[in-house]
Amino acid sequence: HLLQGQKGEQLAAAYLQKEGFEILERNFRYKRAEIDLIACKNNCTVFIEVKLRKNNRYGNPENFVNPKKEDLIRMAAEAYLEENPAPNIRFDVIAIAEKPSFQLDHFEDAF
Repeated sequence: HLLQGQKGEQLAAAYLQKEGFEILERNFRYKRAEIDLIACKNNCTVFIEVKLRKNNRYGNPENFVNPKKEDLIRMAAEAYLEENPAPNIRFDVIAIAEKPSFQLDHFEDAF
């Protein structure tokens, strides 16, 4: 499970860098919360949740980011912003499905 999560985060980080993002943090933790990736592009700090699934049998990966998870990410983002103020922020989700064919979807301003 942990290795799968790390693989998803590596794929997402590589995609973001290819798209011109600078990766600021990986696996930022605050209390019970974790933000998979924090990146910056065009003067906007982006907090990114990465969801990787082997397949879509039980639903699309992005559907597994529930309101409780969103609240935890917001709490961690507030803690990060206290130390690293940013003029603009956004919360994104990167969903990766490995089968039947590899697919990466980037949902900007997801919540």
